[in-house]
Amino acid sequence: MAITTRDGKTQTTLAEINMIPFIDIMLVLLVIFMITAPVIQSGIEVDVPRTQVVREIAEEKLVVSIDREQKLYLQNTAVNVNELGQKIREQLLDPSRQSIYLRADQSVPFGTIAAVMDSLKLAGIQNISVVTQPLEQPRRR
Repeated sequence: MAITTRDGKTQTTLAEINMIPFIDIMLVLLVIFMITAPVIQSGIEVDVPRTQVVREIAEEKLVVSIDREQKLYLQNTAVNVNELGQKIREQLLDPSRQSIYLRADQSVPFGTIAAVMDSLKLAGIQNISVVTQPLEQPRRR
């Protein structure tokens, strides 16, 4: 688009949007999400027990969580213990060759954990990994 000024000069206007600031913001957001995504495990708040031997979670698996009120979740969805096996079989192709993570709050009685593990075994899950946190080591000076 051309504009004529009072002096009689013809000037063109810049009709394009500068995309550089937009791209910069998108790259910053991408980096933030790439850093925080592995840290986020699940939306259910569970205070897992602390142990000395802890392995890093290296792969994505189904997560069964038991919160402080003894509510059972498969991933982030509340589920009944009697429906747990069926829901797992719907999500896994071969449950006997798959493994899952079990996150249980440390205040949950062992009887509840045993009932959930029994339900998982009946569903065909042979490998159940119990999620724990490492003990806090005192700092050496």
